[in-house]
Amino acid sequence: MFKNPRLLLHIEGACLFVLTLWFYYTGNYRWWIFAVLFFTPDLAMLGYLKDVKLGTTCYNFTHTLSLPVALLLIGLMGVAPRGIPYALIWLSHIEFDRMLGFGLKYATGFKDTHFQRV
Repeated sequence: MFKNPRLLLHIEGACLFVLTLWFYYTGNYRWWIFAVLFFTPDLAMLGYLKDVKLGTTCYNFTHTLSLPVALLLIGLMGVAPRGIPYALIWLSHIEFDRMLGFGLKYATGFKDTHFQRV
């Protein structure tokens, strides 16, 4: 198992997905908001309608952990606590994708992800 990095990335995504769901649940946030916003980051795929370069840029921008983690930290520091549930939804989506094997994209094509190059 530990010799297969791809499997480890799937397991890691699943664990973090469950963790984000747990924190969302314990925060008593509204589940209807979760359901409505869960797939919102995938709207970035519309960039592929123009070309692969724009699609890759948009997709990776919304599927990297940096922005939702920053939003979560800002919320936890008390600067913008209303951002916490949105950060958890965003992180949950990213980890759900990683659990399923959808990774960050290379500009060579939509199916070329960091999972395939690991």
